[in-house]
Amino acid sequence: SLRPLLVALFMLAIALDQSLVQANFSKSMYISWGARNAAIVGNGDDLHLVLDQTSGCAARSKRAFLFGSIEILIKLVPGNSAGTVTAYYLSSTGNKHDEIDFEFLGNVSGQPYVVHTNIYTEGNGSKEQQFYLWFDPTADFHNYTIHWNPTDIVWYIDSIPIRVFRNYESRDIAFPNKQGMRVYTSLWNADNWATRGGLVKIDWKSAPFTAKLRHFRARACKWNGPASISQCSSSSPANWWTAAAYRQLSNAKMGQMMWARDNYMIYDYCKDTKRFNGQMPPECYKQQF
Repeated sequence: SLRPLLVALFMLAIALDQSLVQANFSKSMYISWGARNAAIVGNGDDLHLVLDQTSGCAARSKRAFLFGSIEILIKLVPGNSAGTVTAYYLSSTGNKHDEIDFEFLGNVSGQPYVVHTNIYTEGNGSKEQQFYLWFDPTADFHNYTIHWNPTDIVWYIDSIPIRVFRNYESRDIAFPNKQGMRVYTSLWNADNWATRGGLVKIDWKSAPFTAKLRHFRARACKWNGPASISQCSSSSPANWWTAAAYRQLSNAKMGQMMWARDNYMIYDYCKDTKRFNGQMPPECYKQQF
């Protein structure tokens, strides 16, 4: 009588293995530019990104994904990092690309980092929300996770949700659910806009600037072309991200998010009526949480 159960558990384990990527930087990512300034170190579980006057650098995942959780531990550039940006994001390619962003905008020593979040759907962005951090992100590693499923996208910092973007495709609001996205990370010179709108430039006397990344994990559905659109979104035990528990934040998580937003949010595009001349993006009128 146990045999059918054991067979079912075995098949579930196979399915989970097919959709779960548990690999480090050396197995899952490669340096895509600025190779002289980037290094995968240790046992392949650490990535160091360096910016100097000659170049920044970047890495990207070998695979693309559609839905799941992507997490990286990051220790940001210490000291006077004004003008630098450390980026960690998911993106497809092409003019109609989708993208989900974490960008960390450098600061003058003693000032807080700004966490810049954004989402592009079919090539259109302009959905920025920004936050200060409630800790020193340069003193230790912290977990930054993007959870993405057919229902919504959630940005987490140390398991605390800071933002949700829900799927209102049925209301003609685009949602990223038809393009596989690779994972990207980079450190680069953005002093034309990053710190106080470009007023504070990079102090190259403080170079080189180094960001350290650790523990890259993609618990996600592997993109294998258009067939993955239905495979990765179907409700099945293997597609754990489609379970009811991931369709809505729990009351406890909702409380955490409202704490972060009430205390540390500094910009929300949905409140910037001047920017959009009163014609706010349609999702701003929808319930996101």
